[in-house]
Amino acid sequence: MLGYYTHLAFRSFGRNPGITALMVLAIALGIAVCIMTLTVFHAMSGNPIWWKNDRLYAVTMDNWDPNQSFRKKHPDLPPPIMTYKDARVVASSDIPERKIIMYTVEATLSGVGAAPLRTDTRMTTGDFFAMFDVPFLYGTGWSKSADNPPQPVIVLSRKTNDTLFGGTNSVGRVLRWNDHEFRVVGVLDDWFPRPHFYDLIGGAFQPPEDAYVPFAWGPALELQSSGDTDCWKPETINNEADFLASECVWIQTWVELPDRATRQRMQSFLDNYWADQHRAGRFPRPRDNRLTNVAKWLRDNQVVDNDNRVLVGLAFAFLAVCLINTVGLLLAKFLNAAPVTGVRRALGASRRQVFLQHLVEVAMLSVLGAALGFGLATLGLAAVHHMYAAAHLGHRGGYQELMHFDTVGVFWAIALAIVATLAAGLYPAWRVGRMPPAVYLKSQ
Repeated sequence: MLGYYTHLAFRSFGRNPGITALMVLAIALGIAVCIMTLTVFHAMSGNPIWWKNDRLYAVTMDNWDPNQSFRKKHPDLPPPIMTYKDARVVASSDIPERKIIMYTVEATLSGVGAAPLRTDTRMTTGDFFAMFDVPFLYGTGWSKSADNPPQPVIVLSRKTNDTLFGGTNSVGRVLRWNDHEFRVVGVLDDWFPRPHFYDLIGGAFQPPEDAYVPFAWGPALELQSSGDTDCWKPETINNEADFLASECVWIQTWVELPDRATRQRMQSFLDNYWADQHRAGRFPRPRDNRLTNVAKWLRDNQVVDNDNRVLVGLAFAFLAVCLINTVGLLLAKFLNAAPVTGVRRALGASRRQVFLQHLVEVAMLSVLGAALGFGLATLGLAAVHHMYAAAHLGHRGGYQELMHFDTVGVFWAIALAIVATLAAGLYPAWRVGRMPPAVYLKSQ
């Protein structure tokens, strides 16, 4: 019976090709807009390391000006970065399973016989790679013993390794980083967390860094942060030691806490440290020490703002308009074919059979519209990606990284659109099935 209804649907399409094309196009446009909007929204609002959401925590402490909060839009939140001395205290705790302190610098990198390469380098501690499940193409990260005193070891991104060593295994090779010799211990595989959750200072969708070096080399070589460095208190800073002892904030701090008991111990550790420092004249604001998991960290830092949610709402409103137009076209099309339906009813077809026949036709329109909509969304995302890539001169990073198909978002968009289209076709199919055969035959 399904094959027969499918045959009837194709014959119906042939009788009214113009109306059929309009309906398919309307459905396709609604689906395409929804897919594009949901794909970008899901990529922006997604948690790129969701499986560790209850283990990874950003550490923040409010050491800021007592008369003015750090964040004007969200005065209730502490600074997202910490002072050097506070970050070092967190890093000294043996409570977390893993902990990292980090910041970024601009550096010059060159291999044997290669031209100097300007790179963004992340100064971090050895737990970085295991904490964030960073994949390796060659080698591994450095051990904790390489953090203090810092050893001349370096991890390269895949892109940097391709540039300097032609993509070959460079582990063990020596290169010059900021005019100092460093030995390559690892090369990352493709890794592009979206958003750039562990450091939102430079932008939520920037690419990971080109190289990774033990944190302690930063202060040792007096390398200033290429990200944000914010100071509020008038202090005399004549040298690196003065800067490291100041109230300036510039370091991101993360810890891995495997269970609730460990989190409570870590919170108590921060609160006790705050109390000691407060008695010594620091931390003039009310106590606000936080352990923030990844999902809440992204929300607090407004990775997805209200404009994106409004766009999603507008996309679904556009789909609803398309479906309303489709309902009108379907109703006109079905009623226009009333004589043929009347003959079928007169020959013994039941209302249920007529309803199912027209519902199969609606389902076929939904599938055709979904297929065309998927194609239009592919072209649309590719066009926007190309536009952003051109604006970035071909470099990775920025919003063009979101212009790709997200499997979950695409699945839900297509499934929702097909279900919505079928629901929209229920009334026209029901309406034509409820009319008495005599009305159909009188129109002959």
